[in-house]
Amino acid sequence: MIATVEPIAAPKPKSVAELRQTVSASRLNTWLSCRLKFYFHYVRGLRKPKTAALHIGTSVHGILKLWNRARWRRQPFTIELARQHFDTLWQADLAKEPVRWEDGEEQGEKQTAWSLVDFYLKHTPIPPNEMAEGVEVSVEADLTKHGLPKLIGIIDLIRAGGRIVDFKTLGQTPSEEKAIHTNEVQLTGYSLLYRAATGQVESGRELHQLVKTKTPKLIVTQQGPMTEQQQTRLFRQMESYVAGLDREDFVPSPGMQCSMCSYFNECRRHS
Repeated sequence: MIATVEPIAAPKPKSVAELRQTVSASRLNTWLSCRLKFYFHYVRGLRKPKTAALHIGTSVHGILKLWNRARWRRQPFTIELARQHFDTLWQADLAKEPVRWEDGEEQGEKQTAWSLVDFYLKHTPIPPNEMAEGVEVSVEADLTKHGLPKLIGIIDLIRAGGRIVDFKTLGQTPSEEKAIHTNEVQLTGYSLLYRAATGQVESGRELHQLVKTKTPKLIVTQQGPMTEQQQTRLFRQMESYVAGLDREDFVPSPGMQCSMCSYFNECRRHS
C-alpha cells in the first residue's frame, strides 16, 4: 500500500535552473501549449484571479478526496456529511483564492458544483467495499538515467489492483478518443510515477469525468497500462522541455486557445 500525503502548494516563481531539475504533467502541458504562458506562470510567477470553473473543480476535487480518504480508512462518509464538508471547503477555498463573481453568479455556480458531487457519490462505479491502494499520492520518478528531469506528481486515486484514477470536471461531454488524447501526458506520467513507487505495472487507468450539464453526467474513460509508444512520446516531450529551457525559448503560440488565456494582455504587450 502507498502512503498518502497532502498535496504540494501552488508553484512559486522559479529560476530556469530550478525548473530544469523537475517537471510535472501540468507544467509540461503548459509548456507544450504555449511557452510564453509557461514563462508568465512559472518563471515570473504572475498570478491571475481564480475563475469560477477552476473554483468548481477545486471544490469538487476536495470532496472526492475526503470521500476516498474516508473509504481508505474505512470511515463513514454520508451525503449529509459530504454536504457539510462541501460548504466549508467552498468558503475556505474562496478565502485562499477569491473569485470575481458577477452579480448573483456564486450561488448558481455553487449549486452546480454540489450537483456534480451529489451525482458522483450516488453513481460512482467504485464499489463501496473496495479498498484503495492510495489517495492523493505524492510520487516522484528519477529519470536521470534517461537524461531527463525528475518527474513529480500527485495521483488522485489508486484503486485496488493498481488501477489509476484521475478526476475531471468539464463543461461539455468529451468523446473517448479526445479524452484519451488530451490527457495523455498526465496519464502516461502517472503510470511512470506508479511504477517508480511500487516496482509494478499498473493494471489500467481511468478518467472519471463529471460534466456540468443541466443534469450532471459521469463519463468514465478507461485505458490499459502505459504502452512503450506512450512512454517514448512522453520522453521526447520532456526532452523538448529541457532543450527549450536551456535556450530560454519562451515564444508565444497564437491560436484559438488564446481567447481563454488569462495572460492574453501580457502576451500582447510582451516583446
